[in-house]
This record gives sequence, C-alpha cells and structure tokens, in this order.
Amino acid sequence: MNDKRTITIVTPTFNRKQTLFALYQSLAVQTCRDFEWLVIDDGSTDGTKAQIKQWQNEADFAIYYLYKENGGKHTALNTGIKTVETELIFIVDSDDCLTSDAIETIACYHSRYSEKRSLCGYVFLRKMPDGKINGKTFRPNEKISNYIEERINADDIMADKAEVFFTKCLKEYPFPEYPGERFLGEDIIWIRMARKYDMVYINEAIYVSSYHEDGLTNNRRMHNIKSPVGCMHRAEEFLKRDIKLKYRIKGALQYIIYGKFAGYSIGRLLKENDYKALILLCTFPGILIYHIWK
Repeated sequence: MNDKRTITIVTPTFNRKQTLFALYQSLAVQTCRDFEWLVIDDGSTDGTKAQIKQWQNEADFAIYYLYKENGGKHTALNTGIKTVETELIFIVDSDDCLTSDAIETIACYHSRYSEKRSLCGYVFLRKMPDGKINGKTFRPNEKISNYIEERINADDIMADKAEVFFTKCLKEYPFPEYPGERFLGEDIIWIRMARKYDMVYINEAIYVSSYHEDGLTNNRRMHNIKSPVGCMHRAEEFLKRDIKLKYRIKGALQYIIYGKFAGYSIGRLLKENDYKALILLCTFPGILIYHIWK
C-alpha cells in the first residue's frame, strides 16, 4: 500500500454491495489522483468481495480489500487503520460518496497546514444529495479549533461533518472494543483527540451523505441498547468540565441509562466515576428513562 500517495479513503462496509457503487463512481472521477481506497469488509455475505475484485481490475486508482469477521464499524476501522501508510485518512461510509474535487480540496489545504504539529486533521462540510449543507458552517472559515469547542459546545454535535485525519494521530487513538458489542459512537475518539489536538474547520462541502432506513444513523438507540458498555464509556467522556453543562447533564443521563442496560448498579456507577454529584443529580430521571426504554 501507499506508493507515495497522500490520502487513503477508508470505507468499512457490511452488506452494502449495492450502495458502494456510488462511492466507487465518485472516486473514479476525482480531479486529483493522490489517493487510494481501502475497503474493510466486516463480514459481508452479499458478494461484496467479488464486486471489489472486479473494480480492482477496472479502476485506474489503487483499491485494497480486507475481510474480517463481523464485529461492527469501529472494529473494522481499527483493522483498516493499522495498515494505512499514507499521511492522511478520510473515513467515508459505504452508502455515501464524494464530490469530484474532494481529494484536490483536501490536498490543497494539507499543503498549507501539514507542518503544524498541534493539528490532527481537517474538518470539511457534508451536504445532502439536494445540495443542502448538513448542519452549521464554520465561523470564521479555516478556523483552528477542536471537536469539543467547535462541535459540542457550539451546538453542532448532531450534524455529521467530513473529517480527514493525520494517520499518525488516528493510530494514537484506536477505538475501544468491548466483547460482544458491535456499535460504538465514533465521537468517543474525536472527544479524546480534542483534548490534545486541534483541527482546521473549512467551509467547503466535499462529502455527500445519504442516510438509509437500515443504517446506523437511523437506528442509533437500538444499537446503543445492544452495546451498552461502550455507550456508557462514550457518555463518560461528556461528563468532564470542558463540556457545556447541558451536554454534561445529557451525558450523565446516558451514563446511568446504558450503565443499567449493562447490568451495573448505581453504586458501581458512582464508584467508577469522578463526577458523583452530577451522577446523583441525574440518577432518578436516568433510572426512569431506563425503565421506559427497557
């Protein structure tokens, strides 16, 4: 892998053979060819492997394929990221695609900021197929900030963006894996990275989102309940004092709810956490919501 290319498009996939075609097409028409595509197959049974092999024979850009047993998107990302040798990683979901100038745009900004050691990457905008921007734009453009300040505390946490990471930084923060759990919100790592690194926030839409009814985004609560330990630890990241109070309260509620789904007692949740007053404040409503969701 690599051959001195700068960017690896990393795509974890599970039974998305049909939707992968739009992404493949968008890569085939990139105005800059300074990239390779790594597909991590998380146990697909729909002929994904054969489809990727066909594209490997047809494409004029490098395509790499890794297969693993099904373990969830975050485990597929861990598997793939370990193998990447390029400077940058761009995680692109299997049901989304890129604008034709996405790689060229990334390369342009990377030429300006690649030597800045305080950075872990760049954040671009996403848009919907109708052209509508997903969430807020950044003010000012090319603002240097971090995920906590620019996304969480700026109330833009629900709108997905297009993050491009320095590979060395992403390798520094692998996604935690919990036995038997197949779902984990990726922002558990974005928050941890934000406590050490900044990113450049850029008002250019390079990513086209397409949310499907059976996708992770549309089934988040169901996935959370089935993966409670990871969701509990993700919620724990929101309890720290660099997070806006309303999100700390929400994090405390989720910490209790998913902790209960994981079989933890309130006593254990309090013992294993440094923010006992906040947890106590949210205990009754958290238990109530747990019983409603149960």
